[in-house]
Amino acid sequence: MRKTTPLVLAALLAGRLTPALAQNTPDENNENADAPFVRHIRPDRPGQTISAGVLRAGEFQLETGIQRFTPRGGVGVSSNVNTLRIGFWNSMEFRITQPYVFGTPGPATGSVGENPALRTDSVGWAPVTVGMKLMLTPDRASRFQVSLLAEASLPNTGQNGLRRTTWAPAGRLLVSQQLGRRAVLEGNFGFVQSGLTVADLFNGQIGGQYIGSLALTAPIGDKAGYFLEGYGRGRDGLTTGATAGLYYRPWTGLRLDATVGRVLGGVNAGANIVGTGLAFRLGGNGN
Repeated sequence: MRKTTPLVLAALLAGRLTPALAQNTPDENNENADAPFVRHIRPDRPGQTISAGVLRAGEFQLETGIQRFTPRGGVGVSSNVNTLRIGFWNSMEFRITQPYVFGTPGPATGSVGENPALRTDSVGWAPVTVGMKLMLTPDRASRFQVSLLAEASLPNTGQNGLRRTTWAPAGRLLVSQQLGRRAVLEGNFGFVQSGLTVADLFNGQIGGQYIGSLALTAPIGDKAGYFLEGYGRGRDGLTTGATAGLYYRPWTGLRLDATVGRVLGGVNAGANIVGTGLAFRLGGNGN
């Protein structure tokens, strides 16, 4: 009996996911199918929170931006984060991410404790991260949506001190609740392998961390809006922070954003973050 239990569980899980894979298209009878929340681009940037939205089959979305991380009493560092999302089937997308940290490589030295400093060899391309996002709710026009994200940083990718030789898996549960016709409240909970963002490079943090976040995106008129986020991440110690920003969407498949953030708690408390970027979608764009 014990040997058959995993097979039974797998069968039940497949039975639950199969309807989602088969039916995850906007229902013509769903009055929410033409809501701006459903039709407009939903980027996974600019904060820590990743949306529960999944691209439709045949859609491509590029998200990129520049961020400046300035620690309290330390030297700031700039980075660029690039993510390509590709939709296939009706409820799943493939994604690939690779950040770049600007600077000139130096010796593999750094400091820890009360006066953190960026390792001078931690510049250049970070490891390549590949992943899949699967929407579990059967109708992508639903006001309430749940998705799973699984990612892994590939070994032997990245440059200088950012290069790593082992896999770095990560996973998150993504939940979103539509508010009105345009606004959305989104939450994430899961774990990540650090060392992939600028903030993680301080103090040589390369172990896994838990992460939780809650974000509100709401409109200001038809084409502009704002973004508010709070997050916490860590394992032995908790790092907390907040992000706020504005976005402008010239058309359905293009969104520009500008954000400011601050680390509120943890070893990097007092650090400031500013950034700007864009998200661009091809395929399936409306007017």
